[in-house]
Amino acid sequence: MARPTSQAAAVGSAVPSRPVGRIPALDVRPAVGDGDFPTKSVTGEALTITATVFREGHDAVNASIAITDPDGAVSYRPMTCTNPGLDTWVGTISADRPGMWSYRVEGWSDPYATWLHDAVIKVAADVDTEVMLEEGARLLERAVREVHHDGPARKTLRAAIAGLRDTGKEPGTRISAGTSAEVQQAMTTAPLRDWVSPGTSYDWWVERERALYGAWYEIFPRSEGAHFDEASGRWTTGTLRTAAQRLPAIAGMGFDVVYLTPVHPIGLTNRKGPNNTLTAGPEDPGSPYAIGSADGGHDAIHPDLGTFADFDAFVTAARGQGLEVALDLALQCSPDHPWVTEHPEWFTTRADGSIAYAENPPKKYQDIYPLNFDNDPQGIYAEVRRVVQVWIDHGVTIFRVDNPHTKPVEFWQWLISDVARDHPDIIWLAEAFTRPAMMAALAKVGFQQSYTYYAWRNEAHELREYVEELAHESASYMRPSFWPTTHDILTPYMQYGGPIAWKLRAALAATLSPTYGIYAGYELVEHVARPGAEEQIDNEKYEYKDRQWSRYEPGGDRDGQSLAPFLTRLNEIRGQHPALHWLRNITFHHVDDEQLLAFSKRAGDDVIIVVANTDPHSTRESTLRLNMGALGLSQHDGFVAHDLLTDATWHWGADNYVRLGPDTEPLHIVHLRRF
Repeated sequence: MARPTSQAAAVGSAVPSRPVGRIPALDVRPAVGDGDFPTKSVTGEALTITATVFREGHDAVNASIAITDPDGAVSYRPMTCTNPGLDTWVGTISADRPGMWSYRVEGWSDPYATWLHDAVIKVAADVDTEVMLEEGARLLERAVREVHHDGPARKTLRAAIAGLRDTGKEPGTRISAGTSAEVQQAMTTAPLRDWVSPGTSYDWWVERERALYGAWYEIFPRSEGAHFDEASGRWTTGTLRTAAQRLPAIAGMGFDVVYLTPVHPIGLTNRKGPNNTLTAGPEDPGSPYAIGSADGGHDAIHPDLGTFADFDAFVTAARGQGLEVALDLALQCSPDHPWVTEHPEWFTTRADGSIAYAENPPKKYQDIYPLNFDNDPQGIYAEVRRVVQVWIDHGVTIFRVDNPHTKPVEFWQWLISDVARDHPDIIWLAEAFTRPAMMAALAKVGFQQSYTYYAWRNEAHELREYVEELAHESASYMRPSFWPTTHDILTPYMQYGGPIAWKLRAALAATLSPTYGIYAGYELVEHVARPGAEEQIDNEKYEYKDRQWSRYEPGGDRDGQSLAPFLTRLNEIRGQHPALHWLRNITFHHVDDEQLLAFSKRAGDDVIIVVANTDPHSTRESTLRLNMGALGLSQHDGFVAHDLLTDATWHWGADNYVRLGPDTEPLHIVHLRRF
């Protein structure tokens, strides 16, 4: 039985509104927004809790993490003081199922540890020997009486009590009965806790594994199966049925999620032509982000793609291949969307009476009207919630949200929470390449995943600094999704780096982050940019693409020119090595050459080491200096380094020679094998 938390109430004076308790437990981390938002993890993920716990005087202090599961049951995990002089305590927790959990740190006085410290010193010096031995016996009697121990532990404690009181033996023998390793283990496993002082309780939202780990593959459904007829000069669009024929190849490369750009009707007014031109021909399909026409809006499917029966068939086929379906949620409208006439108040009207179209200078989107949440938020909230439910009912489990930073944060907090009440498995990815504060806020209010600045972090030092931030400071609320390119992003690094750059950036995305994705065509190194823009020329957003995948298959005239085998191997490595399923477990290592990046990830006995040359244009050689402790080894240990990309093996130790570049491979992905 624990003694109460505080003596303040007993003296009859005013109690502070936030009392620290008898044994203060302060500075608990993580505490997202000082506890305003839940800390995030997924099932099985280790979450490290730290706190400052101390007390007055010299008696021993201890700390525990109290965990409350979704059903209200409470369990405890021990903490360890990592630096006694600064009173920092650390413990690790994990959850075995999704739901809203909570945790708090409890500081408490440890009477057994206090006695253990004093008794050993005093009995050895023959100071108050009999008193100390009797106090130890009485302390263990309390433990047997007040704390639940299993049968063997109770037997151990009772034997210790008898040994402490056995006056027929020498004091040294008697004290050893109460200080044995078995007794200390019993008192650590089920301690006697006095003056338990619970700290603040923090919400802890635990989600399914896909919220943290997965490999995404993006497609424009209308391009999968599309082909151009030279004789007529016309395109035949792909459909949801033809797109489903691509699923075995996507699953065969080891991807977990197939992400569909919008499948809704596309407006005619101000329809964009090739390369974002303002003049669209009669055969130009327009941007799928210009949503809405006479055929319907966000709750409809473009007639060219098929029907809801075709969509359901696509989802069924995807599930049959082990793929989840993610759908783009783009809350914007073409001028022809039904909402424009039915709810003009949902848009911004300019002084000349026109409705404002979307802009992201220098980009202009004359074919898109953004929503204005100020005039009728209740109406917009309800309609978007209805639309989201339509797609959930048709098997969508993930929403990739287009430009969420242009909508109110409080809207997303409400929507994600409301959906989670009935559909807790739904995952939301924020496509928000914007200010850090907004990206952080979107993650805190509910988005499980977020696009990141990865595409623009190309130097080794940039990647290290950025990933350390993501894996530590922000890991408790934001989960990164790394994309080397998207349908809107083609950086100069990718334009001019050649196939080496494309292999390297995919491999780093796949190993630095548990979630990564590629956009269809990545396998073919589609690297030519539209002049003056960081995006592909002949952008698929404005036209059909026929990539003629069969030409890259065995026997095709372009066999061997695709990166599909490399991507397949990357995903095989990810699937076979749980160390790559986590984010918080990363450690960076030193390489003498500043263009080389080295890091490791460790999960139990599974250790992966990645060494990459971030310069795609030259071969570099250097010395890799490993932090052996982070690998679970001592400084003088050696191990077998098995390169999972090339199948080569070497004997490595703390310092190792590496050579990487265009004439070898841009990186090593090494599995550590012990001798």
